[in-house]
Amino acid sequence: MTSAIPVGDAYPYLRAANAGIRHHTRALTPRTQHTASPADRVHLDVLHAHLTALHHLLDQLAESTRPPHPAAGRHLATAHTRLWQSAAAVHDAFHLLTVADETPTDTECHPERLPEGPPVLTICQRHLAAGHIVRRKTTPSDLNAPLHGHTTSCSQ
Repeated sequence: MTSAIPVGDAYPYLRAANAGIRHHTRALTPRTQHTASPADRVHLDVLHAHLTALHHLLDQLAESTRPPHPAAGRHLATAHTRLWQSAAAVHDAFHLLTVADETPTDTECHPERLPEGPPVLTICQRHLAAGHIVRRKTTPSDLNAPLHGHTTSCSQ
């Protein structure tokens, strides 16, 4: 993930987040011919937190970019929607993984229990908060639309 644009110190939190992703990617990559270990709830929770943070960032970038550069703002808004779809898929996968001491019915998302619920429901709390933003700014048809192709030409 290299860029021709020097980032410098303008975005230290993004650089730290990227370093964290690289670290986790290396940790999950098998060093030998053994297969990588399957995802667990902790990894999916951390990944979901990162996706929702990026979702909020893209939301702010799309809003601030759209007035002076409408076409770029629309592309950022599309990325915002696609990132939400990714976060929703990770949230769903999280609930499909069971923990040894849980019964399958305990892995369902119970929004009514969030304020007093067990720590495992923090992913649900985060997901519902991000979903609130999505419902305010995105139509259901946009959320269900297939990913469109790249429509701009890249020049060097």
